[in-house]
Amino acid sequence: MSQMEHIVRHHVAARQAHTACRAPLAPTRLALQAMAVAFPEVAGHPNRLPFEGCLTLVDTPSDKAPSGARGHRVVLTHAAAEAALPSLLGMAVDFKSGWDGHDARQKCGIITAAELHGNALMVEGYLFARDFPEMEPELVRGSATPRMGMSYELADAHVADMRASIWTLTRATFTGAAILLRDKAAYRGTSFRLCRPGIASRRLAQAI
Repeated sequence: MSQMEHIVRHHVAARQAHTACRAPLAPTRLALQAMAVAFPEVAGHPNRLPFEGCLTLVDTPSDKAPSGARGHRVVLTHAAAEAALPSLLGMAVDFKSGWDGHDARQKCGIITAAELHGNALMVEGYLFARDFPEMEPELVRGSATPRMGMSYELADAHVADMRASIWTLTRATFTGAAILLRDKAAYRGTSFRLCRPGIASRRLAQAI
């Protein structure tokens, strides 16, 4: 083999290896938009009441200022929400008596799956129904009608321009979420309902 043939073959092999390394990138991006933690199925578990909901809307100004925003309405960018998806898994959901706000000490469940579907950040998880029996009657009524919503809890949020009338959040870490009446949430387009398990998990499997 001549030196020129050796160089050409080496170049072709290098390009093939580079292409092979690049192939998995598209599925990886899909995986970033839907994440779940797998829990074993336990039929009739008394302390697992499955739920799903729309936690927030991305790239959309809030209807009113959330707590901690100093009176500013906010926009959580799609990129910031996507980057923060891993921080949402395993975080607690909480509720406040009267369903009109947050109470981080009343942790009544856990988020096990999250998915960006268009501009909606959908979540799924379990409520600790046996530990908080007072929740279920209200949530059953709320699931029958679109009364209930959700609200996120954040830390380490970065605001693009603090002088803007509407704050744009370009980076954040999810620390939990609250279940509350939709008209009390910063985003009135959120939702919450009791459901059968597996919805976000199936979507994740389809994405991958």
